[in-house]
Amino acid sequence: MTSYIIRRVAQSLVLLFFISMLIYVVLNLVPGGPFDMLRLNNPRITQSMIDRLNALLDLDKPLLPGKYCAVVGGEEQPCVFDQGRYVRWLGNVARGDFGNSWTMQTGTPVIEMILQRLPYTLLMTGLALIVALAVAVPIGIYSAVKQYSATDYLVTTLAFFGQSMPTFWTGLMAVAIFSVALGWFPTGGVRSIGAEGDIVEALAYVFSLGKLNPELQGQAFDLIVDGLRHLALPVLVLAYFNLAGWSRFTRGSMLEVLRQDYMRTARAKGLKERIVIMKHGLRNALIPLITILALTIPGLIGGAIITETIFSWPGMGLMTINAIANNDWPVVQGLLVIQAFLVVFSNLTGDLLYGVVDPRIQYS
Repeated sequence: MTSYIIRRVAQSLVLLFFISMLIYVVLNLVPGGPFDMLRLNNPRITQSMIDRLNALLDLDKPLLPGKYCAVVGGEEQPCVFDQGRYVRWLGNVARGDFGNSWTMQTGTPVIEMILQRLPYTLLMTGLALIVALAVAVPIGIYSAVKQYSATDYLVTTLAFFGQSMPTFWTGLMAVAIFSVALGWFPTGGVRSIGAEGDIVEALAYVFSLGKLNPELQGQAFDLIVDGLRHLALPVLVLAYFNLAGWSRFTRGSMLEVLRQDYMRTARAKGLKERIVIMKHGLRNALIPLITILALTIPGLIGGAIITETIFSWPGMGLMTINAIANNDWPVVQGLLVIQAFLVVFSNLTGDLLYGVVDPRIQYS
């Protein structure tokens, strides 16, 4: 097992290296550069100003390592070796430094901006993941055990509907029905107007036993309740989209397992049906679901972009949209690298969980 983990970690590091290179090079090869929008929005900005900005941000240096020659005043200068902007950036990333924001929060470290948004994304996606799994797995098991029953047909119809409807449509319909028409939940945001804090700050206060945000004393409970009301719709929309597919995977996997000889053997030994289903059936049926979760969770943590945008939830997804719109390359690069790391890490975790769920799988 240890040798397998070391080998997979080494493979993951090599993969992340090439992914980071692709991210950095592609963004830096965008035609026009990052300051075209500045010149478009403000005609007073001259090319000399753009050149000074490029020099200030090191964008006038070569992209990749190599020997470069320059011509100044018509005279060719001696060639020099430059390690390239990518190598310098990669070295900083290895130390946890993604650079500073250019336009969104000028001069603010990117890692600081990401850490500010990460708790909001983790809270929303974590609750959505719990709700989706808590509903999808039991529904999938019941649909498989009661195949072709009225409940199975109903669940199948709702699952197909959830998978076929775009997330933005489901979100807008949820806002129109539950916020505008019924008035049960807020239309978006993280807190009500006039609130002196939000649910993330309140939870930090509670779990730190009052050491963080002490000014929220006496308000934490109300802020948590208010935050849950704002979270209800985005969590339900995100959970519904995922549980629709997960319930179908669970059902299909359980149907295949229920036909296996060892299931008939377990029943022949006189085991209760509940034990046969949960201990012998579900454990073997979870392997395909683990694969799907390993592929889905990084996207959730990285930020459910559409859901966060519709409900104005200040997570990493909304931050990604704003960074792209503002040509803030360091922020975009930081978010994409973190997303790539989450994908690689989740796949490695999923592979290791196979051995936990199914003892027949051995790693060498």
